[in-house]
Amino acid sequence: MYFIIACFLGYIFGCIHGSQVVGKMKRIDIKESGVKNAGASNTTILLGWKYGILVALIDIFKATAAILLVLYILNENGIYGETQTLLVYLTAFFIIIGHNYPITMKFSGGKGTASLVGVLLAIDWKIAVIGIGILLIFTIATDYLVIGVLFMYFSFLISTYYFFGIEPTMIVVLLSVLSIMKHVENYKRIMNKEEKKLSSMFKKQTE
Repeated sequence: MYFIIACFLGYIFGCIHGSQVVGKMKRIDIKESGVKNAGASNTTILLGWKYGILVALIDIFKATAAILLVLYILNENGIYGETQTLLVYLTAFFIIIGHNYPITMKFSGGKGTASLVGVLLAIDWKIAVIGIGILLIFTIATDYLVIGVLFMYFSFLISTYYFFGIEPTMIVVLLSVLSIMKHVENYKRIMNKEEKKLSSMFKKQTE
């Protein structure tokens, strides 16, 4: 039963898209505009950093809220230890699945970066500090968000194995593969020097 609850709540919360909320506010289909991605980076390109931050906050908060809700249910029913950890990671997996393949957007959503940040914050503050720190360092160093995201997943993989063992790590492996698949076009654009740099997004808004 708790397996079903974790999967269901994770997916439902994952389907709540910040880009859809902002898109309705501004009467624009963010998924079908710009670089055609329903995420904070594309929102920043189209509408500016303030709306990009709003989308990111919604996508972060929904992930954190979903996991905290599942944790509350598990704690109230005396589910602790390795079982609780595995169910939390399962919830995280379905949050990202819901974000990337939401029923509200005909199963074509975003890439799950902001939602992963929300997942890290809810799972363990140490993992969150490491992951977000790695994201910022590599994003700033390379000027490409996608590179920071790649290394954030690597850090999540390593820290999960260190703190929680093999079973939750296997879930992170699946999430990492999914992220790499979702970002293949970004990697290709980097190789062709066509990917938008992070600095250019903000520079455009201040000109």
